[in-house]
Amino acid sequence: MSTPAQQTTSPPTGLAFEIGLLLLLSLIWGSSFTLIKIAVPTIPPITTVAVRVTIAAILLIVIATSQGHALPRRGSVWAAFAVQGLLQSALPFALISWGETHIASGLAGVLNATPPMFVLMIALATGRGRQAISGRKIVGVALGLAGVAVTMGVDALSGIGTAAPLAQMAVLGASLCYALAPIWGQRFAGLPAIVTATRAMSCAALLMLPTAAVLEQPWTLAPPPARAIAAVVALAVVCTALAMVIYFRLIHTLGALGTTSGSYLRAGFALALGAAILDEHLSWSSLAGMTLILTGVVAVTAPALRKPIGAPANN
Repeated sequence: MSTPAQQTTSPPTGLAFEIGLLLLLSLIWGSSFTLIKIAVPTIPPITTVAVRVTIAAILLIVIATSQGHALPRRGSVWAAFAVQGLLQSALPFALISWGETHIASGLAGVLNATPPMFVLMIALATGRGRQAISGRKIVGVALGLAGVAVTMGVDALSGIGTAAPLAQMAVLGASLCYALAPIWGQRFAGLPAIVTATRAMSCAALLMLPTAAVLEQPWTLAPPPARAIAAVVALAVVCTALAMVIYFRLIHTLGALGTTSGSYLRAGFALALGAAILDEHLSWSSLAGMTLILTGVVAVTAPALRKPIGAPANN
C-alpha cells in the first residue's frame, strides 16, 4: 500500500499516553451521540452524515497536504480505502444517525458499545489474531449478548408497530462495522495516521454526497436552526477529523481489540451527556441490559489494555 519512503512507525510512547488518547477518543465519540440527536430533527440523517464527512475530509486533506503527504493515484489503493471509509464512517454514521431519529442517544451509545464483542466473535469464527481467547472473554461475550437481548427484547415488545426495534438493530449494525473497520485498517499500518484518515474520509465523502442528493434532496429543505448547524460542524471537526487521526494511531499501538475497548467508556459518556443535555430517561429494563453489556465488554477487553506498546497488534 505504500513505498519505502512512505513507511513510518509510531513514535515510542508509554502505555499511559496511549490510554489517555483512548479516553479522549471515548469522550469525543461519546459526545457524538448527543450531537447527532441535536442535528437530525431538522437535518435528515443521510444529509447530516454527508456534510459531516465532507467537512472532515476537506479539513484532513488540508492538514495532510500541509505536511507534505500526497494522495494516491492507483485505483487499487483507492478501492482499499473506499472499503475503510465505508466501514469506519459512511455506513455506521448513517445507521446511527437514522437510529437516533427513533431512540434515545444514550441507548444508541450503549448499543454501540458492542464492537469488542463482535471483534472477538470474528476472531472465534476466523481464527484471526494471535491473542489467546480465554474463558473470561467468552463469558464476556455471552454477558454482552444477554444484555443486548434484555435491552432490545423488552423494548421490542413495547415498540411493536414502531421503528424503535429496527433502529436498535441499525445501531448494532454500526457496531459490526466498527468491529470490521480496525481489522481491515491494519493493512495501512505502514502509513501515517493522518494519511490513512484523509484517504478513508475522502472516500466516505464521495460515497455519501451522491447518496444524500438522491435520497433526501437537501437543497429542498428549510434552513436548519443554528444549534443543528453547530452540532454538525462539531461532529465534522472534532468527532470525525480529529477523532480519525487518534483512531488510526491507536490501531497501530493498541490493535483492533484494544482500540475498540473504548466502546464502554464511550457508552458511559453518551449516557451522561444524554441525561445532562437532552434530559433523557431510561427504563429499568434498559439499564439492566446496559449493565450486562458494559460488564461483558469490560470482561472482553480488560486484558487487551495490559498489552505492552510494540507487541503484535494482530487482534
